[in-house]
Amino acid sequence: RQFGNAVREFAESLGKRNFFTFGEVLDATAETDIARFIGRNTTDLANQQLVGVDAALDYPLFGALKPVVKGLAAPTSVITMYDQRKMAEADIVSTHGDATRFFVTFLDNHDMKERIRYEPLGNPTEFDDQVTLGLACLFTLPGIPCIYYGTEQGLHGAGPDDPAVREAIWGLTGFPVTGPFYLAIQELSALRNAEPALRYGRYYFRQVSGDQVHFGFSPYMGGVLAWSRILAGEERTIIANTSTTTPQNLSVIIDSTLAGTNAPQVLYSNKPAPIGPGPVIRLPNAIVTQEDGTTTIGAVTVPVSLQPMETQVLSC
Repeated sequence: RQFGNAVREFAESLGKRNFFTFGEVLDATAETDIARFIGRNTTDLANQQLVGVDAALDYPLFGALKPVVKGLAAPTSVITMYDQRKMAEADIVSTHGDATRFFVTFLDNHDMKERIRYEPLGNPTEFDDQVTLGLACLFTLPGIPCIYYGTEQGLHGAGPDDPAVREAIWGLTGFPVTGPFYLAIQELSALRNAEPALRYGRYYFRQVSGDQVHFGFSPYMGGVLAWSRILAGEERTIIANTSTTTPQNLSVIIDSTLAGTNAPQVLYSNKPAPIGPGPVIRLPNAIVTQEDGTTTIGAVTVPVSLQPMETQVLSC
């Protein structure tokens, strides 16, 4: 806290009133440890230097999101991580969307010994859509998205040592700006800039259903992760199919008080020919399982069709 405040005050003495600082906490209790250093720690009123750094690298999200993006973990693991965060940040955040500014999110970096992109022998582009799916999650989940250099160029190094993910990007021929990852980042950046809800909105994970009767969160590998960002009466819903082989035709819950009747628009898809969602459907007899295991009856939903490894951002 002393160091963070010293840096901030020195910056202010130079007229820099918005000097962003963030730190790194990587340990087994990162979620609770990060909470000790970001924001105003309201549980320690005896300490007059209550504010440390502005944000921290979001290792808890990295640990939960990457396996889900790869289809190696259930989407519920991401939801569980955010539930733990709500408890850890209960005395720090002042609004539902406030935690967004405290975390710098990422998919890969120089210490993790494996880039997000995997290039199998014989079919090097087979899992490229996992990268764009992950990027879409990064740009629409709470947090400040950070792209590790080379991700935009499709670098795919893997360990066991650090040099595998610290390639010299200047070894490439030029610096292409037309590759699929570069263009995806460009498109997602423009979408995030155009949609305040994706930057500042409250977030709610959404239940899905294949039969339009039983709604819940995907508890299996290769499932669907869905959530909404809501700001000032506008909802943006994101649905990600993490299966590498199975398409999904399902319904996703949206906010009942904001829903109209028309089919939402697809604001972004990482696939060249996405299938648009259908009109809003109200299901008064739907059985919805909540995060705490209780059930409620009735839901407002949107039917969606997702290709394997596809993510869509909808204007719900």
